[in-house]
Amino acid sequence: MAQNFSVSGVLLAAGAGTRYGMPKVLADGGEWLRRGVAALRDGGCGDVVVVLGAAVVDVPSPARAVVAEEWAQGVSASVRAGLLALRDDAEFAVLTTVDTPDVGAAAVARVLAAARASESGLARARYGERPGHPVVIARRHWPQVLDALTGDEGAGPFLRVRDDVVVVDCADLGSGLDVDER
Repeated sequence: MAQNFSVSGVLLAAGAGTRYGMPKVLADGGEWLRRGVAALRDGGCGDVVVVLGAAVVDVPSPARAVVAEEWAQGVSASVRAGLLALRDDAEFAVLTTVDTPDVGAAAVARVLAAARASESGLARARYGERPGHPVVIARRHWPQVLDALTGDEGAGPFLRVRDDVVVVDCADLGSGLDVDER
């Protein structure tokens, strides 16, 4: 498939990491942040936005930061800030989280390729029986995603009611587990 689509990555990193004991954007001396940016960049995202909130830090190049002012309201505020910060020419958004440090560029590229090849433009990673990140959403769906955002949930409610989301097995690439404890 042609690679002329503009793809933007969104690294969700705004939370306080209450169970973890600190904002996860600071975890491992910022290594999770660097890994997340690299995964999106090397996985095919020409533009990378890091959504910050509880901790505001410098983000590695070529990423740019956006602050979700209402980050304490939950993941919905972060997803909203990320999608609204994307470039006007972005055709796809690739969403992932800073607290999945073993999700790398290969998973991003695999899920992005599936979304590009599908009619729906929607795809998400699966690790065993568990859905995970990255999630890819074509621009035409962003208004519905934004309308469905509430509280401490991201795009999940939007994705769960659709029967056209391509599920992409990524278990051979990592665990996809959210790290919640040190």
